[in-house]
Amino acid sequence: MSDTRELGIGLVGYAFMGAAHSQAWRTAPAFFDLPLTPRLRAICGRDEAAATAVAKRFGWESVETDWRALLTRDDIDVVDVCTPGNTHAEIAVAALEAGKHVMCEKPLANTVAEAEAMSAAATEAAKHGVRAMVGFTYRRAPAVSFARQLVASGRIGQIRHVRGQYLQDWLTDENAPMSWRLDKSLAGSGALGDIGAHVIDMAQFVTGSSITSVNGLMETFVTTRPLAGESATLGGTSSADAERGPVTVDDAAAFTARFADGAIGVFEATRFATGRKNALRLEVNGTLGSIAFDFEDMNVLELFDATEDPAVAGFRRILVTEATHPYIAAWWPPGHGLGYEHGFTHQVVDLVTDIAKGADPTPSFADGLAVQRVLEAVEASAADGTTHETGATA
Repeated sequence: MSDTRELGIGLVGYAFMGAAHSQAWRTAPAFFDLPLTPRLRAICGRDEAAATAVAKRFGWESVETDWRALLTRDDIDVVDVCTPGNTHAEIAVAALEAGKHVMCEKPLANTVAEAEAMSAAATEAAKHGVRAMVGFTYRRAPAVSFARQLVASGRIGQIRHVRGQYLQDWLTDENAPMSWRLDKSLAGSGALGDIGAHVIDMAQFVTGSSITSVNGLMETFVTTRPLAGESATLGGTSSADAERGPVTVDDAAAFTARFADGAIGVFEATRFATGRKNALRLEVNGTLGSIAFDFEDMNVLELFDATEDPAVAGFRRILVTEATHPYIAAWWPPGHGLGYEHGFTHQVVDLVTDIAKGADPTPSFADGLAVQRVLEAVEASAADGTTHETGATA
């Protein structure tokens, strides 16, 4: 290590995202030369037995059952929020005001008003050296970061078209059980916010341009689901005759978009794409070429160079595993691909590095707010059938 100073981590949440973040905090210092050493001080969850089991599995030193306890502990420097969206604003704002750095899962909040309060709190906290980051982890896939580098360098010219999809199928079974992700009061929205937020952020990140207006369409295909206990994983099944509760979010969303740089976009987010498990896809077409990415083949970026001889031109398959590619040098030899969990590790690396440097991390809470405004505009457009502005400018 270049510096033996420690950074105490307090994690709120222990299920799917809690496990992913726990793995990241534990793994990052083993592969990257970090300026501060993360220490897994406490994991917090209302179910003490469940939180204790996760603590034992990942090496958390202690367990809390009330997130407020983390704010009073001198050994906690970072509060990592992995809870349902309805709790993000309260926890994150309180943590920032208590002088704790904050990592918050996406989407940043359930409403624009909450996201605005969180962004304002982060801006104020930054004046005192307290940092905040929102967890759009797919930015940290090496192929996506490399795509951003290519676009920023002008390799594909002026952007004309953007196509974004996030396709999953874990809800195609009408007897897949109810979870908090299907309750609008907890999740804010369904496929739109849960996975659509990722592709919105990715598109804006890779292109370097903001979405300024949208026309949206949303649908709920299965309006009731069997009531069941929480699970750390997605999907599952229940008896067809089990008691059912109402689904209050969208199952699928689609929208067209305009970007500040003049490009147009088409987006889709669904948890009903039968056969698609985690197909987060982005294609960007420019005047000099195109790039294409699909997370189900996450170590690959496709590049088309329109300046080549048409007789031999075609999409080039780039295996993004060279030491010169983003993040790769810390891992394995070329061709030894990375997986889903590595994005969370890279997120930790970037946050810790920025905290040590006294720099504002990205994506910031302001970036999270920008995505939230797109989500709200899509919902409003789907409701009234008109174009809605996001408030973003060039």
